[in-house]
Amino acid sequence: MSIRIGDIAPNFKATTSIGEIDFYEYLGDSWGVLFSHPADYTPVCTTELGRTAALKGEFNQRNVKVLALSVDPVESHLGWIKDINETQNTEVDFPIIADSDKTVANLYDMIHPNASETLTVRSLFVIGPDKKVKLIITYPASTGRNFNEVLRVIDSLQLTANYSVATPADWKDGEDVIVVNSIKTEDIPAKFPKGHKVIKPYLRTTPQPNK
Repeated sequence: MSIRIGDIAPNFKATTSIGEIDFYEYLGDSWGVLFSHPADYTPVCTTELGRTAALKGEFNQRNVKVLALSVDPVESHLGWIKDINETQNTEVDFPIIADSDKTVANLYDMIHPNASETLTVRSLFVIGPDKKVKLIITYPASTGRNFNEVLRVIDSLQLTANYSVATPADWKDGEDVIVVNSIKTEDIPAKFPKGHKVIKPYLRTTPQPNK
């Protein structure tokens, strides 16, 4: 089963490092980040889980709940968490799914046979409060994720979900945004009273509307 942007994120029940959870119940009305790891005690993922824990305040500020996945059992997760906390100087308190039977990995198409027959690739899904998949990023095992980019994309997704705008290349929160083409130029002042620039008829910018 292949998951695509715009699909409903499949629900599941799972055993995790904090106990049994129902994915939808865990998310509630929040946004969600679900990201997978090939196995416990892997060096790149140790740094990633530590970074995620360190960014707890940033995720909370954006109403985002985080959920990690590895194919190893809970006992292994708990030992690994101790190592993460020690080496990354943080406190992992989000759940790590113990997906030993690969139920969730297969549900979310996290195993790519040409990369590995058994290990989950390092996929990351951003899921909206409507339970639809908003973003999918997949990394090889050798390259650590850029969590500044994950936060940047969440900022863009949350902004563009509420306003008729898009974000340009390398956009960061607080910078000008693009008015979508479905808005006529003559209608921009009423919708975006902070002003706008017409660079080309199809490229109109305006200050970020929620700042």
